[in-house]
Amino acid sequence: MTYDEFNAFCESLSATTYVMQWGGSHVWKVGGKVFAIGGWADDREAYTFKVSEIAYEMLKDLPGLRPAPYLASRGMKWIQHYSEPGLSDADLKDYLRQSHRIVSRGLTKKKQKELGLA
Repeated sequence: MTYDEFNAFCESLSATTYVMQWGGSHVWKVGGKVFAIGGWADDREAYTFKVSEIAYEMLKDLPGLRPAPYLASRGMKWIQHYSEPGLSDADLKDYLRQSHRIVSRGLTKKKQKELGLA
């Protein structure tokens, strides 16, 4: 997946906003909360996303995946896809969709309703 494809996919999810920050990373938010980051891996493409505890345990040691730098070290369940073989584009999209859902559910009910996520 390229950054253009990553950005197009994240943009297709409900109530998302985009900002470039943290040294040129592509940061996607829902309700002001980050759910996906494209960047953060030296000179190669990388994709970081929030996962469930079960998914974290399943993914953290797979080739091309790792606990997300900065986030996982603080006890947060975030995974970074940083090299091959990693995830297929279809699987990556599924995890990005799940990350969006996890973060959306963490918003207040009022905010979810405002954003049309309820």
